[in-house]
Amino acid sequence: MDIVLMTLGNTIDKTFYGFDTAIFEFFGKMQCSFLTFVAKIFTSFGDEAFVIPMIILGAVLMLFKKTRKYGITLFFAIIIGTLITNVIVKPMALRIRPYNTLQGNADYWKWYIGAGALSESDYSFPSGHTTAAFEVATAMFLTFRGEGKKKICWLFPVLALCTMGSRVYLMVHYATDVLCGMIVGTFAGIVAYFLMKLCMKLIENVKIFKWIDNIDLGKAGFLKWTSGKAGAAVISIAVIGIFLFSFIPSFFEGGDAQRCAYVDEYDCYNEAKVDDEKYPAIDGKEYCKIHWKQLKGIDE
Repeated sequence: MDIVLMTLGNTIDKTFYGFDTAIFEFFGKMQCSFLTFVAKIFTSFGDEAFVIPMIILGAVLMLFKKTRKYGITLFFAIIIGTLITNVIVKPMALRIRPYNTLQGNADYWKWYIGAGALSESDYSFPSGHTTAAFEVATAMFLTFRGEGKKKICWLFPVLALCTMGSRVYLMVHYATDVLCGMIVGTFAGIVAYFLMKLCMKLIENVKIFKWIDNIDLGKAGFLKWTSGKAGAAVISIAVIGIFLFSFIPSFFEGGDAQRCAYVDEYDCYNEAKVDDEKYPAIDGKEYCKIHWKQLKGIDE
């Protein structure tokens, strides 16, 4: 029996078909060049080119006493969300991307092409971009709010919601994908926040952990200037730089991407893993991560 007919993802497709296609229609009917540009901006906040540097930033922030809470929460949130979505749920659900399963839907296909025909190389459920956006947003919302910064904290969930919507607008995820990603990301952010609270209590009250409290690069002579507004400015510039690193290349991605060579029950529109040493060509043909593993007989 075909793998597509045996997956949890196929069951989700059938169960929520009406809901998912209605949401596609809602976004498809509002498509225009301006909104497509805006959607590509927000979708970059969930891209791995944004999230991976953010986890590195979180690790750096842990080395400064003033920003340790933010760093711990950010670091744990990304780790937890990534493990749940990419290691547990995606391989369990095996849901195929909508631009593969809905190729016979003329309206959807028109909207997909109209949004730039972006593609990914993995499974669809849940949305990794949405998970990433909400894990970071929830972590920062709770930490900033806990520090009494109640005005700026609301910026984070707004960005996450916009990232979530962009994935459906760009037609690369079903609405059910992003809703699950929102749940996973929010859960990861909440757990990370309470883990941060636990870590801070251990550092403050348990003798074997108190040495961590003495780690503070902000006291180093050449970094003392980071203790004030200059430090906050540097962090802001770093985040903007990370965003641009993610956004600028992604803006030029789309219809000209090399697609997976798999052709069977559908013509795979996933992006092929071209020039990737982990996924070398098979019989001279390039495949996406999913079909490369299938052809090699490697389980997810």
